Amino acid sequence: MPARRGDRGQVAIEFVGMVPLILLLVAAVWECVLIGYAFSLAGNAADEAARAGAVKGPAACDAAAREHIGEAWNMGDPDCRREGDVYKATVTLKIPVLYPGLDFGSIHGTAGAAMEREED
Repeated sequence: MPARRGDRGQVAIEFVGMVPLILLLVAAVWECVLIGYAFSLAGNAADEAARAGAVKGPAACDAAAREHIGEAWNMGDPDCRREGDVYKATVTLKIPVLYPGLDFGSIHGTAGAAMEREED
């Protein structure tokens, strides 16, 4: 009677074939998480910068934006400006590829705050 091999080893072959696809999917999901987090960071930093600028001026705006963004995120110089009775701040972050530091493109977070005067 001839020996029959059947499906022996089939699971191993399917596993080897699926691993690259699974890793690619995990990398794509991770990239989406990083982009979402970068949007969140840019928006929060712009909000904090606009609030600080409305109360204390341009130097405080720049410092507040930098305080809320880590160095790995490659933030450019925040754009702090007064437009009428509103102080606006725009923060630009590089879009990370798989980890902050390896970048392509950029994300902008913009916020505004009503001008206030700090009591002395």
